[in-house]
Formats: sequence, structure tokens, C-alpha cells
Amino acid sequence: MLQKIDHIGIAVDSLAEARFYYEEVLGLARGRVEEIAAWQVRVAFYDLGGVHIELLEPMTEDSPVAKFLKKNGPGVHHLAFRSDDVAGQLARAAAKGCRLITSEPVSGAGGKKIAFLHPGSTFGVLTEFCSSSDHGGKGAGPLPSLTEEQYEKKV
Repeated sequence: MLQKIDHIGIAVDSLAEARFYYEEVLGLARGRVEEIAAWQVRVAFYDLGGVHIELLEPMTEDSPVAKFLKKNGPGVHHLAFRSDDVAGQLARAAAKGCRLITSEPVSGAGGKKIAFLHPGSTFGVLTEFCSSSDHGGKGAGPLPSLTEEQYEKKV
């Protein structure tokens, strides 16, 4: 069952450049920063009362986020719904005719289980389901956050 909106993913060309807006202009405190090698993306999170903004910076020129940026430019990339049963949500969506990007839950940021529905069957919105607790999917443990020093070296 869906519990609430977990996060809104926003594709950016550079976390370093986007930080100014989110931290200096809006005054948000940045949470964890992670690199997710499987998705070729670096992410930074901002907590807004339990709903997060997730900034996504591509790590390679052929990553899914890089392709999104080339086609659409910076902006909203996906909407993620928290669920206590990601596999069940995915099966329900498939049974109702939605196109799946991931056929089963995989590991995402924070070690959460995640799965995606294709925007072609969700009225143009890339839709993500993510687990309600931080635990690994497909045997992967939680991903470590980067320290501020490590983050600064990367951006």
C-alpha cells in the first residue's frame, strides 16, 4: 500500500551549482549525499518534513539522468511514492497495464528497495515506488553517505 510521497527527484547538471539555490536561497539543510554506481548518479537529499527533494547529478555521459538532461534539461525527473510493499505495488501496476522499467525491486539510495514505472503509461511522470525503511534490496546493504570533505572533492 502507498503510504505517502517519499521524494521528488530533480535532475541537475551539477550538485555544486544546485546547492546554492537549495541551501542559500531556500535555506534548506542538506542531508546525505551518495553515489549510486548502479544508476551512475550522485544524489543529495533535502528533508522537508519527511518528504525529500532528491537532486540527481549524472556521473557519466550515458547514464539515465544524463540522457534525461540532454532531452529535457534540468528539472523534475521523477515522483517517488513510499510503500510498505514495493514488489506488490509493482505487480499491481503491471497487472493494470503499466509499463515497467524495473521488473522487480532493486537497490536505490539509502539502501531502499525501489522500482520504476515507465512515464509512457503514467501520464508522462516517471514514477518510483520505494520501501518505507532503509534496507538493502537484492542483497545490497545500505549505501554510505559521503562526508563533506569527500563531497567537496567530487563536485
